Amino acid sequence: MTPMFYFLLVSTAVLAATAKAGEPVVDTDGNLISNGSYYAVPVSHYEGALTLASGGANPCPLYVGPELSRRNKGLPLRFSNWGSGARFVPESENLNIKMDLPPTIFAGPKPETGKDSSKSFFQIKKAGGVLRGYKFVYCGGDKSCYEFGMVVDRYGYSRLAPSKSNLPFRFVFVKAD
Repeated sequence: MTPMFYFLLVSTAVLAATAKAGEPVVDTDGNLISNGSYYAVPVSHYEGALTLASGGANPCPLYVGPELSRRNKGLPLRFSNWGSGARFVPESENLNIKMDLPPTIFAGPKPETGKDSSKSFFQIKKAGGVLRGYKFVYCGGDKSCYEFGMVVDRYGYSRLAPSKSNLPFRFVFVKAD
């Protein structure tokens, strides 16, 4: 066997040993986020927590938007399908996010969100800056990623959507009871 083979073998072993999941995402009590339900509570006092919102005259909630009262914690979220196999939700890793609630009107068919069924995922990243907290990032199949923020549509309704204004929705996680 050649010296190059041994070099590659040792290099691969070192890289495999040092590879790890991202930093763990934690709640306001410092506990690791895992398989439970959590509220995404905004760090800003000017935004409401996340809930389902309708589009004006439409009675069915179609969008994720802010709670009208800042005292409400919103609807809890649940995370799944992060790929590292860690027992906690790692920061900056592809995962699925869903609101943890029963259907409100008519749910229709539930889409499959298994590990390999989608080429687009959400990520949770540290927001940084003065307010700190976390932010949601959506990464599409073309490897482009977009921060999510509250966007006001032409009718005056706020929605959680890809934000071009570089003002992400910053939040902390609070364990749901």
